[in-house]
Amino acid sequence: MSPRASVLSTAEARRESVISAAVSEFSRRGYLGTPITAVAARAKISSAYVFKLFSGKEALFVAALEQCYALTEAALAEGADAAQDQSPQTVLHAMGDAYSDLIADRELLMLQVHAQAATDVPEIAEAVRRGIRRITIFAKGRSGAPDDAVQSFIAVGQLCHLIVAAGVDADSGEWARILLHGIRHPDRR
Repeated sequence: MSPRASVLSTAEARRESVISAAVSEFSRRGYLGTPITAVAARAKISSAYVFKLFSGKEALFVAALEQCYALTEAALAEGADAAQDQSPQTVLHAMGDAYSDLIADRELLMLQVHAQAATDVPEIAEAVRRGIRRITIFAKGRSGAPDDAVQSFIAVGQLCHLIVAAGVDADSGEWARILLHGIRHPDRR
């Protein structure tokens, strides 16, 4: 391996490490509440090196969000592949179960929640749209379900975000029962 290739490999490995650290930090405090220094400290590198890898905080947040959507798509694919049969409704249900398992890890869930709250930043709004577009197109293509079923799939996913993020499952009220009806949501970890 040439010295240049070694440097590129190291930089790419650091980049992935920083993105993972960013997912963790941004999921805890959101876009506005997370300084680059917190991400750098978690990644065990200097803030200056973070800025060598990413043009700014927006670019780092977008990279973390893109990783989140990539992991989401991978989980949906695994769920679809494991479906008992390949009918559209069964595939969507299996993808929903896989997503429910994925968001049991609150980092990915909370990163998406924080991203939606930060859509007043144009780069983040565009990244959210790209991510939702990616998941919608994947769900439609992989399941073969009609548009209204895919729309319901995405809508139920957003309801799952609310249930998990707000701890709706901890409430025994009638309103919570209504929201929880028919939805399998992850156990808290």
